[in-house]
Amino acid sequence: MPNKSSSASTRRKFLKGAALATTAAVAAPSVVKAQGAINMRWQSTWPSKDIFHEYALDYAKKVNDMTGGDLKIEVLPAGAVVPAFQLLDAVSKGVLDGGHGVLVYHYGKQTALALWGSGPGYAMDANMLLAWHKYGGGKELLNKLYNSIGANVVSFPYGPMPTQPLGWYKKPITKADDFKGLKFRTVGISIDVFQGIGAAVNAFPGGEIVAAMDRGLIEAAEFNNASSDRALGFADVSNACCRAITRTPSNSRSRSTRRSSMPCRIS
Repeated sequence: MPNKSSSASTRRKFLKGAALATTAAVAAPSVVKAQGAINMRWQSTWPSKDIFHEYALDYAKKVNDMTGGDLKIEVLPAGAVVPAFQLLDAVSKGVLDGGHGVLVYHYGKQTALALWGSGPGYAMDANMLLAWHKYGGGKELLNKLYNSIGANVVSFPYGPMPTQPLGWYKKPITKADDFKGLKFRTVGISIDVFQGIGAAVNAFPGGEIVAAMDRGLIEAAEFNNASSDRALGFADVSNACCRAITRTPSNSRSRSTRRSSMPCRIS
């Protein structure tokens, strides 16, 4: 029979990682064992009413059901334990056992993480990006990047995201010069792109964007998709939605809004 101590050690090593990414997920070594079951506490980078948090809950439920209760994952919404942008550190240090979010939220720690999301189109669509990650050396590069910032995590990218609209605005955007001086929210390499055309960029987690627009901290913002934007209340604090294609390349989506919706053309 296998040694119980050795078996537990092997299982612990396996559970160092769990799911996520382009909506990416990370998991660290801290695992709590109680009454025969392994209990893991995760946090997402999403508000509880966001569809991406629902994805995280669905993943946890599938794992819990498949293990017959031997492994139980609890997923908390953003801010329950730490702010969304502090998730990587919390998992790495063992404050949380795992997380569900996007790799690019940690762009401030390592700019090369922009390769896994939120960049302007650069030849690969979202599915091709996942193929590169698994078969083209992306996984090995990601591990090197984590090592470069001392992050003790393992990520399992999944959930390719389609092309994302240009965002929500207090007034219509018709030309690139309209971004000059505009207080704009985005994340990842898009920060540098929009700063390059003159915008004053602030990075906020998804759950803080609408409040920031309502308080005037920003005048415009992009997040991700029509379902999330509607649930989070973007249409309540802006006057125009611009559907021009931007960021993660793939098939475009349209947005719905209770105010005005514009298929923007920017020259």
